Amino acid sequence: MIAGLVLAAGLASSATSTSEDVKGLWRTPTDGGSLVRLAPCGDGICGRIVSSPRLRIAPDQKDVHNRDIALRGRALRDLTFMKIRSTGPGTWGDGWVYNPEDGGTYKGVMELKPDGTLRLTGCIVRPFCKTQIWRRAQAD
Repeated sequence: MIAGLVLAAGLASSATSTSEDVKGLWRTPTDGGSLVRLAPCGDGICGRIVSSPRLRIAPDQKDVHNRDIALRGRALRDLTFMKIRSTGPGTWGDGWVYNPEDGGTYKGVMELKPDGTLRLTGCIVRPFCKTQIWRRAQAD
């Protein structure tokens, strides 16, 4: 469903990029285009699941693959799956991303590209990495 969420946990962008530049609604390329919302939270940026093709069919889906049994009953819709923090001017990292497909939490990098897309790379252990490009989206 939202396998692409494994990809982001840090941001390395140009010195002029800020949390304001990445906040908003983004479409992932996996599973027919899941929607996620990035917004400032505390000292960083958080990502929440907005929608996916599977959530549109069954909106009450739960976090059944979570490795913490106590969390398996929480809803996937509006789940915070990512938090990243600024590590310096234009640099983001020191964060985490949760993948509800496998219940794992990962680290990675995210870069705001000049064309306005987000390039996300996540690694279980290098060199086992995966990269995606997220694009700005409108609400469905």
